[in-house]
Amino acid sequence: MDLRGICYIAVGYLSGSVPFAVLAGELFGKRELLQKSADKNPGTVNAFQYCGFWCGMLTLAGDLAKGFLPVYLYLRTAAPAQRWALPLVMAAPVAGHILPIFHHFRGGKGIATTFGVMLGLCPYDMPLMLFAAVFVVLSVVLRVDPTFYRTVIAYLLTLAAMVIVKAAKPVLLGFALITAAVCLRLHRSREPREDLEVKLLWTH
Repeated sequence: MDLRGICYIAVGYLSGSVPFAVLAGELFGKRELLQKSADKNPGTVNAFQYCGFWCGMLTLAGDLAKGFLPVYLYLRTAAPAQRWALPLVMAAPVAGHILPIFHHFRGGKGIATTFGVMLGLCPYDMPLMLFAAVFVVLSVVLRVDPTFYRTVIAYLLTLAAMVIVKAAKPVLLGFALITAAVCLRLHRSREPREDLEVKLLWTH
């Protein structure tokens, strides 16, 4: 068993567990973040909504970095033949964000951290492009509300697209693990769930 892979999985989970929304909220004197949000979610969206632009930007940067760094560094330090752990290295930061050991295992949804993981795969940028394109379509062209359903559909569609375009198997497996973790987190979420609504951008 590759000790390097095990170390990166552990580091990925621990980095994912850092609650940047909470830290940024305290830094900007907005400790009411978790109390004001409906879902008590210490994530990027709530940081922007309840703590302001700069708090949200700091949270976004942190959530992207904690997904990006473990994957990026692992791919550049492990020989191709030793990259068996890549799926778990990809999933670890998202799992840490969802179940953070540094925040009583009450974390966010993992969307920004997933984008960070996809960035870490560069220069293999196809998964990132697919994930971003699906979110843009579901948010701008084909408006899917509420965000609960939009997020679930976005992950499932991205996973299906990666299967269709025959993404590298380790990357596909890693994203499948991430999708399962995010969908389980959303299923257990306490946020109110309105009826699914799908409409085109130019319709009312």
